[in-house]
Amino acid sequence: MSAWITPEIVLPAGVHVVTTLRHGLGDSAAPFNQLNLGLRCGDDVAIAQRNRDALAQALQLPSPPKWLNQVHGIEVRRFDSASSDGDEEPVADAAVTAVRGVVLSVLTADCLPVALFSSEGNEVAVAHAGWRGLVAGVLENTVASMQTRPGDLIAWMGPAAGPCIYEIGTEVRDAFLAADEMAAESFRATRPGHWKVDLYGLARKRLHRAGVLAVHGGDRCTISEPDSFFSHRRDARTGRMATLTWMDP
Repeated sequence: MSAWITPEIVLPAGVHVVTTLRHGLGDSAAPFNQLNLGLRCGDDVAIAQRNRDALAQALQLPSPPKWLNQVHGIEVRRFDSASSDGDEEPVADAAVTAVRGVVLSVLTADCLPVALFSSEGNEVAVAHAGWRGLVAGVLENTVASMQTRPGDLIAWMGPAAGPCIYEIGTEVRDAFLAADEMAAESFRATRPGHWKVDLYGLARKRLHRAGVLAVHGGDRCTISEPDSFFSHRRDARTGRMATLTWMDP
């Protein structure tokens, strides 16, 4: 049983992108069963760390992943070395590197993970784009932090809360429409004061406006696939998946 999925596209030579599943590895007990990788979601920290170590070994990673302390913001951290710089989990919601062998990661459980990589395979990035970070510009900040021209970037959107079931309130819709009236296309009214939202569609629009035209993925729903994915909205107390990207040394 695999513990991760990969994009169903041809990646540049030497570039890797994976999103973990909740099974296939790991020792976390319910409700974090089984491959929880989050250290701040209520699981036993020692077990979650062992899960991280087991994943690194299974993937044969070239270096330990660069984990972030995510705060639903727009800060992007650039990593120029595989070695530790003393800040084990810097506060950021996206990471970029042009150094081969550096492994970038973000954690999600309904929020949208977006991996970005140059078509030449010489730079990669990953972003944690929940609705707050998405409306504030985390994807635009990530693209701007990369050395690669936006038109030479490829994006892959990993598993997130899907438009078939992800319902939000007025404050979320208003926030997106205040930034872009065309965002209304990604909302469908359900009941008074509530809409179903296409997080993938919103992210695709923002990536296109930032100049990234090659955008893939966006066809999995964390909420409606309980056997595969953790979902905070569905279960409240739950684990976290990781989306990782790196270039071969």
